[in-house]
Amino acid sequence: MGKNSNIKILEIIDSHGWCGTKEQTYLITRELSKYFHVDLALAYDHKEMIQRLEGKVPLKFYEIDNGSKRRFNIKNYVRLYRIIKEGNYDVVIANSSWAFNYLRAVYPFLKEKPKIVAMRRSGYIPSPVSKYLKYSIADKIVVVSKDVTEELKKNDFYPEKLVTIESGIDLSRFKPVSVYRNQVREELGLKDDEKVFINVANWQPWRKGQDILLKAFKDLNCDNCKLILVGNSTNGEEARKMIRELGLEDKVLTLGFRPDVDKLLQGVDFFVLASNSEGIAGALLQAMASGKVVLSTLAGGIGEYLKNGYNGFAVSVGDQKGLTEKMKMMLSLSEDEYKKISEKAVETAKEYSFDRTTEKWVKLINDLVKS
Repeated sequence: MGKNSNIKILEIIDSHGWCGTKEQTYLITRELSKYFHVDLALAYDHKEMIQRLEGKVPLKFYEIDNGSKRRFNIKNYVRLYRIIKEGNYDVVIANSSWAFNYLRAVYPFLKEKPKIVAMRRSGYIPSPVSKYLKYSIADKIVVVSKDVTEELKKNDFYPEKLVTIESGIDLSRFKPVSVYRNQVREELGLKDDEKVFINVANWQPWRKGQDILLKAFKDLNCDNCKLILVGNSTNGEEARKMIRELGLEDKVLTLGFRPDVDKLLQGVDFFVLASNSEGIAGALLQAMASGKVVLSTLAGGIGEYLKNGYNGFAVSVGDQKGLTEKMKMMLSLSEDEYKKISEKAVETAKEYSFDRTTEKWVKLINDLVKS
């Protein structure tokens, strides 16, 4: 399929930093630009996105950073309005809840109405106010997992608008190799014989469950184990305070945001996720694609692909004791058992290649423009 530059798309993302939502926005924007004319509206200070896409996709800046007042700056809305008006887009995609808030505010003032695509990345059910005042303008609502789609349908959340497009992973980056293992361990001061768990998630205990994970890791009581926390604010004072209070200063490494998660995964033995809420959990799939033996709570759509004892290990959301027990099981795996689970994990992750995600997005865009 060739590129159709006559179809114009605007992707919108808010704020800055990096997370699963930003990763998916980047990949969607990059891949759709091979098929259509795609612009990205983003914050002026979004360094990570600019570094990845500048010169590849036209960038339109609308949001300035003025602290807690960022999202209530009227000039941000005016700039976004002008971008959409002047761009004459066929489709506008709001990649996060707040990006959709921006779009919803300027939508009534647009004379030429583009098709609107909203994203739902978690199983939280929006309030009735949000449902009718916000999502009512969406032509389609893309949901990142089948389980979350079914949950939304059960709650009569615009079932006719829902489209399931699973979040995909970049298999060119995440693969079962260990080229950087020694380099990573040397950088982090890890001994070769230490068993290392890694958690990749921004510091949000209420959502990502790091508080439960840290307590479970403490109960593991493993002298030869280390836990690495990677993600925005994992090296902040709140995280450090919790680690100190649990007496884990010598057992837990806090790295903050890292752009080289693919390399870090090569240097560890296990991946663990204790989330209370997820969509499809891209970080978990990245770890599986990298051949790690993984453990996760069955939040959001994770249960669609993670099968306990087959391609990893799983526990119920909030099950602190279960996390400890499953970590003990992971530590007791023989080399052959580890290899079998690792191979199954890699095969599972291949089902979530971003090539498949792109195919579904291209079909959605073409269908919307034709309708």
